Amino acid sequence: RSSWLLLAPLLTPPVPVITAPPCSLCPEGAHRFQWIRNLVPEFGISSSHIKVLSSPAEFYELLKVQIKTAKQRVVMASLYLGTGLLEQELVACLEETLEKSLQAKGSSSLRVSILLDYTRGSRGRKNSRTMLIPLLQRFPEQVRVSLFHTPNLRGLLRLLIPERFNETIGLQHIKVYLFDDNVILSGANLSDLYFTNRQDRYVLLQDSPEIADFFTELVDAIGDVSLQLQRDDTVQMMEGMVHPYQGDKMAYCEIANRRVMEVINSARTRQELLHAKTFHSSQQGSSLLSQQGSQASGGLKPEPDTWIYPLIQMKPFGIQIDEMVTETLLTEAERDARIYLTTGYFNLTQAYMDLILGTRAEYRILLASPEVNGFFGAKGVAGAIPAAYVYIEHQFYSEVCYLHQQERVQLQEYSRAGWTFHAKGLWLYLAGSDLPCLTLIGSPNFGYRSVHRDLEAQVAIVTENKALQQQLHQEQEQLYLCSGVVSSSTFEQPNRYVKLWVKLVTPLIKNFF
Repeated sequence: RSSWLLLAPLLTPPVPVITAPPCSLCPEGAHRFQWIRNLVPEFGISSSHIKVLSSPAEFYELLKVQIKTAKQRVVMASLYLGTGLLEQELVACLEETLEKSLQAKGSSSLRVSILLDYTRGSRGRKNSRTMLIPLLQRFPEQVRVSLFHTPNLRGLLRLLIPERFNETIGLQHIKVYLFDDNVILSGANLSDLYFTNRQDRYVLLQDSPEIADFFTELVDAIGDVSLQLQRDDTVQMMEGMVHPYQGDKMAYCEIANRRVMEVINSARTRQELLHAKTFHSSQQGSSLLSQQGSQASGGLKPEPDTWIYPLIQMKPFGIQIDEMVTETLLTEAERDARIYLTTGYFNLTQAYMDLILGTRAEYRILLASPEVNGFFGAKGVAGAIPAAYVYIEHQFYSEVCYLHQQERVQLQEYSRAGWTFHAKGLWLYLAGSDLPCLTLIGSPNFGYRSVHRDLEAQVAIVTENKALQQQLHQEQEQLYLCSGVVSSSTFEQPNRYVKLWVKLVTPLIKNFF
């Protein structure tokens, strides 16, 4: 019976397709990705403030250290918070920090804001909500827990689709972990797998108050249009706010769009005013690849040599900045440029596939082998999802071969015993360069869900600094080291056999996973 429930999401109305306006690269002379600041705020920082992490254990330890040392704010956005011992320890760190803050000042200035997805965070009797209620009960003035509920799950559809399957309609998928002025951007959730043996990507931006302010405001904006968890495990909307699934859908989406765009546009205006006074006027003649070696000369802060662009994708609210920027990057990549693109769930949108197959750059696409897919070994229908990904991969590989693009577009499968693979993003190497000058890192998987259904955020990091470029290059190499090149023989292996019913159903449901 549950197999047919997978088709229930097809009852939702199709999302209107909005064409991104053309976006051209800057004239020669300006750093070539400066056009992105026409869409989003541009934050100039020193590369010395950026650290690339490589392992789940390192990510987990950093989370705990950052929580324990936070003084003003802890802001965490994730799909969900797990319920195991490691997650309990994380909550205990929050409790300890809040307690110390109260004892130190009597009335604490520390604020904790947590944003999760409603459907995923409510799954099961013991869930993200039950993990966080003790914090709400003990520190009601300092802790806020917001649960985003997609406006597309409503009415009869909401009544018909059971737990787990209701998560296919749309999710809060952003992963940002922020402590005072330090920001961790990742694709990892707050769950024990992501702290132990599920490989992801993680970058720490240290002492970056403007970036921390931006993501605090973004999480606040989404939180304001989300359900608020109460101390008795009930939920309610903020006073005067349209309800996401009981209220008028168009009115709700318009309010959400306005709140999020206010954050983006106000930050963009602030940064433009800041740039007018500082480094951009002196940067007009410098190219991205010219190494100025500029250090802070007696100033408190080093000169910026790296630029951070937050890319937001919330198609349910009519916001598609990440999609526009990603498509432009793929379109404008010149011949002999190399793009290393990785996703834990290989299910590219048709637009991204067309650009990869129809443009001039070289592509090395890293994806999960069936054994390291997060759904491998799952019970019921979910257990067939890795086979569906194999089928999608085989179709794409066949298209690459049909177009004789095997040299230019190469697929590689991540494989590592006892691990699963969840890394996503890309690294861009300009023609003739051995190091990347740009990376995308965050929550999007480049699939239909990321573009059309879920709330997503990542950053484009553009850098002139060779040491940071080297860090990003090593991160890429370390991930690709655990992979093998896909060939025709890959799909002849017994573990790549795809049952007929999976082949028939995959085209119908591929937009939901």
